[in-house]
Amino acid sequence: MDVQYYRDALVRKRDEILSSGGMKPLQTDTNSRQGDLADQASGNNEVHIQLKLKQTDAKILQAIDEALTRIEKGTYGICRDCGEPIATARLEAIPWTRVCKTCKEKQSA
Repeated sequence: MDVQYYRDALVRKRDEILSSGGMKPLQTDTNSRQGDLADQASGNNEVHIQLKLKQTDAKILQAIDEALTRIEKGTYGICRDCGEPIATARLEAIPWTRVCKTCKEKQSA
């Protein structure tokens, strides 16, 4: 396994999230409560969606940091639950994954 390849992919993804403003403070314009109730509800929905995206970015950043730590420890690519190697295709798709496909399916069931 080319661990350096995955390390580079993880660092690129981390940089992408950080540079896209993924961790900037949420911008809410509370002074512009104009429009009817539907407009205000739409504005509230947008804030809710922004908040969910920020939470997702924060979780991915944490998982990336954990994956980089596993690379340093020499445990990257090993399933946290069963100890078996994680398939290359899964690592390609989600380089910060902690578990193999089989264990993930068990978690989701």
